[in-house]
Amino acid sequence: MNHKHPGKTDFRRLVSLARSQSTPLVIGMAALVISSGMTLLYPLVIQKLLDGIQQGEGRELVTQSTLFLLAVFGAGAIFGSLRAWLFTVAGERIVADLRIQLYSSILHQEIAFFDERKTGELTNRLASDTTVLQNTVTVNISMLLRFAIMGVGAIGFLFYTNWKLTLLTLATVPVVAISGGIFGRRMRSISRDFQDALATSTEVAEETFSGVRTVRSFARESKEVERYSTAVEESFQVARRRATIIAWLRGLIGFGGYAAIAAVLWFGGNMLVEGTLSIGELTSFLLYTLTVAFSLSALSSLYEDFMKALGASERVFELMDRTPKIVSGTEQPAVIEGHIRFEHLDFAYPSRPDLPVLQGLDLTLRPGEVVALVGHSGSGKSTVAALLSRLYDPQSGHIEIDSHPYETLDLDWVREQVGVVSQEPILFATSIRNNILYGRPNASTEEVMAAAKASNAHDFIQGFPEGYDTRVGERGVRLSGGQKQRVAIARALLKDPRVLVLDEATSALDAESEHLVQEALDRLMEGRTTLIIAHRLSTVRDADRVCVLDSGHIVQEGTHQSLVEQDGLYRRLVEHQFANAE
Repeated sequence: MNHKHPGKTDFRRLVSLARSQSTPLVIGMAALVISSGMTLLYPLVIQKLLDGIQQGEGRELVTQSTLFLLAVFGAGAIFGSLRAWLFTVAGERIVADLRIQLYSSILHQEIAFFDERKTGELTNRLASDTTVLQNTVTVNISMLLRFAIMGVGAIGFLFYTNWKLTLLTLATVPVVAISGGIFGRRMRSISRDFQDALATSTEVAEETFSGVRTVRSFARESKEVERYSTAVEESFQVARRRATIIAWLRGLIGFGGYAAIAAVLWFGGNMLVEGTLSIGELTSFLLYTLTVAFSLSALSSLYEDFMKALGASERVFELMDRTPKIVSGTEQPAVIEGHIRFEHLDFAYPSRPDLPVLQGLDLTLRPGEVVALVGHSGSGKSTVAALLSRLYDPQSGHIEIDSHPYETLDLDWVREQVGVVSQEPILFATSIRNNILYGRPNASTEEVMAAAKASNAHDFIQGFPEGYDTRVGERGVRLSGGQKQRVAIARALLKDPRVLVLDEATSALDAESEHLVQEALDRLMEGRTTLIIAHRLSTVRDADRVCVLDSGHIVQEGTHQSLVEQDGLYRRLVEHQFANAE
């Protein structure tokens, strides 16, 4: 996989995420400067104290110095706490906004985007990658500034105390900085690889959990554990490489800091013996040297975090910046009759561009007409339904509704006109009421109940202790197949679309459920242009017209009876189904 290496632009963009919280961050910055300043004062106080004691000053100096130190530490603690609170809350707000933006961007992508990506990868981007960015854009920036101020301030006091000793102390800094840059570039790459490996393990878990019934029915739990273990092990190996780099970097910086302190002790000790440096100055110098060493160590840790964030940010910004390949038009006709025309359509799925599904398809659906589309499995029937909802765009040819080309129409408007009831309807893990309301969120309770009655769902809903507030479970798992279908039909009724697609809506039901669902579908179809995607030919007998799809285009067209009388594909399909039934 090729990666675009992040640079200054990525870092600036990370920092720019903090702009929405500029007010609390500016206040937090002021608190940061004050708390850092307080921290830099205490070595000077200790210097004055020690030198004063050496010169014979008494207890009053000790008391004054102690009280002053307490005041300095108290002020530092108050402003430090204020800084931490402001930056943490701002960070939570920023990452919440970032997740919403990222979720919105993902959700508005075309269906082909989801065909090529696993759910686990996308959820990992939302959860893990955005969390990595959270501290970087606020708390880590505040820490960076804090330790930078403390380090630079401490160096200033070192020069003020003894410039020769300071130059000796800083001799290790260039070596540490160069080494940090080399290690940092390597770690940025490994951090990106780690986020990818983590996403892969999440994909495996997501896939297994969503298909847990299949896993259980084949007794493949141990196999799935093995698959997940392999993915986690890969992420562990990447994490171990990252830990090696971090350990080397921290060890090098730690040694540089201690080497500087050793140099100060040797050189400063000699100056103390010679009388050119006081005990207070040497002590304060050592304390400031420790401050510089501690700041460098903290900055190296923050540098690691920034490299991790740059690795994670590539994926997040890539998704946020991605433009959906299906572009919405702006037209929203006030009146629609439901006259659909497919003209010379060629289509292949973007994930399989070399396998054409439709080739030169011509199909017309007249207003209020019921048209059944039949053919062998894989002949493109469901693809026609997907194109009707403009989930995909054809490679050539065009689709019209009432003479309006699809590409000129508002996408949301098109999908409001088309209602779909599929073989396995997807219900959300909320109440029955909310699932029906998905068809029209502003509908009244009376309208919801009317739709449920028309779909033959009201009676079984009332049979639940919680009625319409009964929760259906993930993907409607707590309802039977027939119950889920009737809730889906109620949802479609409430939507009141002008064009209806029934994608084998009764094929998976028992006889009693099929009768109830078919009765509900008959009510739903009244007065609407309807396309029935059929595998079982018994469902198409009453259609106004049957269109037979083969090799990506229509090869036969007519009523059920007229097509049975012809020697063609439809007749062979009928004979094949009857033979299987017998």
